Amino acid sequence: MKFKQSEKLYKKGLQHLVGAVNSPVRAFASVGGNPVFINKAKGSKIKDVDGNRYIDMVLSYGPMILGHRNKRVESAISKALKKGYSFGASTNAEIKLAKIVCDAFPGMDKVRFVNSGTEAVLSAIRLARAHTGCNKIVKFSGCYHGHMDAMLVAAGSGLATLSLPGSKGVPDEAVKNTLIAEYNNLESVKKHLDENKDVAAVILEPVTGNMGVVQPSDAFIQGLRTLTKERNVLLICDEVMTGFRSQFGGAQELLGIQADITCLGKVMGGGFPVGAYGASEEIMNNVAPLGGMYQAGTLSGNPIAMAAGISTLLELKKKNPYKNFEKTAAKIEKILLAAAEKYKVAITVNRFGSMINPFFAKEEITNFTDAQKCDTEKFSTFFWAMMNNGVFLPPSQFESWFLCTELTPTDIRNFSIAVDRAMEKVANQ
Repeated sequence: MKFKQSEKLYKKGLQHLVGAVNSPVRAFASVGGNPVFINKAKGSKIKDVDGNRYIDMVLSYGPMILGHRNKRVESAISKALKKGYSFGASTNAEIKLAKIVCDAFPGMDKVRFVNSGTEAVLSAIRLARAHTGCNKIVKFSGCYHGHMDAMLVAAGSGLATLSLPGSKGVPDEAVKNTLIAEYNNLESVKKHLDENKDVAAVILEPVTGNMGVVQPSDAFIQGLRTLTKERNVLLICDEVMTGFRSQFGGAQELLGIQADITCLGKVMGGGFPVGAYGASEEIMNNVAPLGGMYQAGTLSGNPIAMAAGISTLLELKKKNPYKNFEKTAAKIEKILLAAAEKYKVAITVNRFGSMINPFFAKEEITNFTDAQKCDTEKFSTFFWAMMNNGVFLPPSQFESWFLCTELTPTDIRNFSIAVDRAMEKVANQ
């Protein structure tokens, strides 16, 4: 494939955009080369400015679960646009989407819409502190919760991709109340709770997507829920990535737990910037205008985003694609493992519902320390070989791949061919 037009846009973008991108992972820093610029997409396919066509397994990092430009979602957006773009006032669509979201998550009586996952997490942490009167937060190494100062510690994702230990501009004072535990290690949480009596909440991605896909063991996730209840510490589940994607009720439904506060985004916005945090009435009544915890946003509950979210979730509930996602993910895992065995390449594949990715490592990946041992050079070779054979992947070993309802048997066959060629490239590098 040729990338001449992308190369031109990259050089042009350098003049007024930081690194010619608006989010670091798009810079392709960990895989080498320059970013690819996208022109359009439809269904399971995405096309770049050079006319190269790909099977899309990035899907805007998760939101496009119905594929690109779903007819019903597009129709709902068009109708909303004709009424107006933004009012700075309440609309009926906010109430409709709120009911769908609350009905999907047991224990969630009320929800507040925001504009991003980062904003949802920021607000959820403030809410946990307001409700408990405590200050400290326990997070897990490798879990990414947006770019707020207090969470940019051992955050995986872009930081891991760029090999940065944290972020400049984050003062020590901003992270002094953030305690780091190890994912899938309950004792590391217990130690923090034993040593600190001022813990407001434990926050985690119930299934991670920013150190690659890593599932919690049943003993860990059940033990964490029990432990936090015993210590009167709130449990915040960051389901910005997994909400409505792994199950309509999110990862919590599949894992058999119920968080005190849930953060949402991605799929819920249908491709538009939407986030949310929700909890029981008791907890949410702390939020202004009912309580003393202030949080606001001029574009929160934007009518276009609400229309996209409502139509996406209604269509998703109607399709109920989750069993098919499981079957498709199992096929993809089999394809990856068979090609790796054929060319004697060491990989391990992790998946959860419609999220999947291979790690170029021999050992099982259960936490961020394990993930960091992966051979990122092999991933880089694999990535470009897949791109050159028509499969669009996240340009990072530490990002989940995503599935959509529009993937066809032909897509899977073409994916299989691409994987075989890519594994051969890796073996011969």
